[in-house]
Amino acid sequence: MKKTLITAGVLSLALLATGCSTVPSKQEQGAAAGAVVGGVLGSALGKGHSDRGWAIALGVIFGAIVGDQIGAQLDERDRLLAAQNLQYSLESTKDGATTTWENPNTGHNGTATPTKTTSATDGSPCREFTTEIQVGGETQQGYGTACRQADGSWKIQS
Repeated sequence: MKKTLITAGVLSLALLATGCSTVPSKQEQGAAAGAVVGGVLGSALGKGHSDRGWAIALGVIFGAIVGDQIGAQLDERDRLLAAQNLQYSLESTKDGATTTWENPNTGHNGTATPTKTTSATDGSPCREFTTEIQVGGETQQGYGTACRQADGSWKIQS
């Protein structure tokens, strides 16, 4: 009986965290998934203890907070589009030419611009580049150097 009440509480909190919208946002989905995972972890950690209910409740709360933060960031498709755009830019454009990407599902977008082409010690081309990514009206900038690998891909140097 107690286990059923705890399970019902976890599911209710997860549903509450997502609100009443018909299509939950990435952030809401992250919060709900985090709440469920946190509840399961709290249950496992609290197994055999008299305060198991508290362990589950804390797991749900902390899981929802962490899931909310993760869901607010770039999604998998955003990262894929940005990476493809950078690879294309490095391989196919001249120095100073800017290429763009946009995810119509999230509205996130960005650019890549090769700025200088050099050669590595083995003769393979390397390119310095800049990037910009716009998420939620904020622009994040980055820069680096990437060198072409034997398989034709570009690897960012550390």
